[in-house]
Amino acid sequence: MQAPQIGRLFTLPPLTPEGSWGYRPVMTPTLAQLRYLVAVADCRSITGAAASVFVAQSALSRAVQAMERDLGVELLARRGRGVDLTPAGTRVVRLARTVLDAVEAIEDVGAPHGQNNRATLHVVATPTLALDLAVDLVPAFTTRSPGIDVRLHQHDSREVLVQELIDGTAELGLVDLPVDNELSAHHIQEREVVLISPLGSRLPDPLPFRLLDGLDMVLPAPGTGRRTELEAMFSCLGVRPVPTLEVNERLAWVTGVMDGRGSLIWYRDVVLRAFGRRAEVRSFTPPLLRPVGIVHARRPLSRAARAFLSHARHNSPVREPSR
Repeated sequence: MQAPQIGRLFTLPPLTPEGSWGYRPVMTPTLAQLRYLVAVADCRSITGAAASVFVAQSALSRAVQAMERDLGVELLARRGRGVDLTPAGTRVVRLARTVLDAVEAIEDVGAPHGQNNRATLHVVATPTLALDLAVDLVPAFTTRSPGIDVRLHQHDSREVLVQELIDGTAELGLVDLPVDNELSAHHIQEREVVLISPLGSRLPDPLPFRLLDGLDMVLPAPGTGRRTELEAMFSCLGVRPVPTLEVNERLAWVTGVMDGRGSLIWYRDVVLRAFGRRAEVRSFTPPLLRPVGIVHARRPLSRAARAFLSHARHNSPVREPSR
């Protein structure tokens, strides 16, 4: 079949047997599809992603599958109850974040400005994680978003922190993951958990978990959320450390280690600020990493909260174990 001519300028390719000219239209993803895919990347599960964007799990799955079909590539690799991004998915998520940030910036153009229209965002964290907010995230965010005032609150009790989010006293929280299903979670970074011991401790580095058995330790008080988590970890490892100091105050943890009372399990990046060179730090083998994320109640976020969440996603470094 000869190719048809249009005027004297264009010659179309021959028709394929199916009657078309062989072109496959590329469908542009919708903003909703991009938001859903980014949510999956943040939550690492379809169920968690659906909850974080307030849609049914089936609707989110269909939207992502339609996006994969339209683009002609697989974006997600399913694994049990979770999902991983394929290389193509990683690239699309990176581009999607750029698009969504641009859309939010465009929306802000029409937002009223001026001193009387400043927004206030209440953020809550544990004392350890509050250091990250106070030193890194909040100053950088307020420089980028001068129209938003961030009020930072901290609580020793994880239970009180969660209740403030549910009650609406605070809108966002920075906490260790996972959290209860009543909150939506957005993974931000991985932090290494290490053993901090008094100077002169005769322990190998890295430390096998089995050597925690019988080790003198500084621990949170019994009945608290963090102590419960540690007890669950010890039970899974089949070890039973010896509590020599049980207290919730962080300063008491530091002085307890420096006074030789016992070792402490804490984040590596906190150690330099808290101990300097007055304690020994050891990684575990295999390395022990704890995910940290921003959480909120299952309701739509304010513009200020969405802006802060976007900033945290892009500016929180991944904390990897030291070698």
